[in-house]
Amino acid sequence: MGRHDQQRDRRAVSDAQLVQKLGVRPPKAVDDLGIPYALVHDLVLRRCAMEGRTNVSSLSAALALGPSLIDKMIQEMKEKKEIEVLGMVGRDYTIGLTDLGQNRARDRLEICHYAGAAPVSLVEYRRVVGSQQLAVCVNRETLRAAFSDLVIDDRLLDELGPAINANGALFLYGPPGTGKTSLAERVVRISPDKVLVPRSVEVDGQIVIVFDPTVHDTAEKQPADLDPRWVLCHRPRVIVGGELTTSMLDLSHDSTTGVYLAPLQMKANNGVMVIDDFGRQVFTPDELLNRWIVPLDRRVDYLSLKYGVSFEVPFDVKVVLSTNLDPSHLGDEAFFRRIQSKVRIGAISDDSFDWILARVAHTMGVACDSEASAYLRGVCRAHGGDLRPYLPGDVCKLVRAVASYEGTAPVLDRPTIDRVLKLYFTEDVASVEAGSLPVGDPERSAESDPDEATQSGPVTTF
Repeated sequence: MGRHDQQRDRRAVSDAQLVQKLGVRPPKAVDDLGIPYALVHDLVLRRCAMEGRTNVSSLSAALALGPSLIDKMIQEMKEKKEIEVLGMVGRDYTIGLTDLGQNRARDRLEICHYAGAAPVSLVEYRRVVGSQQLAVCVNRETLRAAFSDLVIDDRLLDELGPAINANGALFLYGPPGTGKTSLAERVVRISPDKVLVPRSVEVDGQIVIVFDPTVHDTAEKQPADLDPRWVLCHRPRVIVGGELTTSMLDLSHDSTTGVYLAPLQMKANNGVMVIDDFGRQVFTPDELLNRWIVPLDRRVDYLSLKYGVSFEVPFDVKVVLSTNLDPSHLGDEAFFRRIQSKVRIGAISDDSFDWILARVAHTMGVACDSEASAYLRGVCRAHGGDLRPYLPGDVCKLVRAVASYEGTAPVLDRPTIDRVLKLYFTEDVASVEAGSLPVGDPERSAESDPDEATQSGPVTTF
């Protein structure tokens, strides 16, 4: 069986089959959790202290542990005089902490306030991540499917395919507004299957929060027989830009709750991490690559707890770097030798420009006369020198704005093009004072908004 056949077979695996394959069913006993008993005991104590009067169902939902397992914990804690049964509602216990239990809960709360889902073990986390690695094996067919809402010429497609298949990071570069971000954020579509993400991971008795609802796109329906400490999600896609700092690549300790927050690349495991505006961060490109020399090469990362304990986690991440800066300003030969796959994303062709203008104008209800496209191309080239995929959408927005102001139907013709481009392009002050036509190109970049190239229509052409 070929690699592409294996990839298609894996995508065909149902959510239920994934759970069965990975063996992540709800544990029935504390010993099956793979984490210290004392940690589970403390979670129950803290949760009971926070809720006051509670019951088995509530504890089960809050701690992501099965009702039968919670029931066993309650029985054991009753024997220790930490919990008392206050009554029953149907077949469910109503419980509360005894004085002894409250004292012990206060002691635990001084150390850590976390009382959410129980963590999975580090060993289990490594195993599951290793079993659902991101498929980086594409051909032209699978790549076209991944970029189905974009129109890419064959030349660029055939450069992107091998670059995605290659190990290591992918480097996209070129002028502003050519669609690098739109391409980068869609790389995760090469594997449209779902993966399991742990809510948290236990390391040396500490809790590391991994699941992040701002990053992880949860599946609409969770498998019935899934261990609730795991969440079925679409493959992660983490996108960061100039705000990225080196601290985001290491564990951060929350002094309020007493838990650790996973770094971005750990949240992106089994998925894609896009670093947009590469080179505009407060740290240098060399600093980033020096931090990731081992992860990119060996696919493992090393993190440290605040008291010095280091541990190994998987680095199953396809890193995509995107920049509109001159590559020669980002690093030397040694720098680029570490990133083997580099693809330039340039301006679009006349045919592509005409096609995208027609689609965007139709979507926005703007009529075009027969000469509009050629005239717009000529004027845009006179100002900027090349064609960018965002231009048709921007122009059509201004045409609609002018029509709204005038109370007329939006029509893209020569007079309207001249009017909107006078609004759109900046003017040289000295030339304006001399009575000449506006010149220059605005300092703008569609890279600031990953979807700006497609906001005005369903398809963007490259």
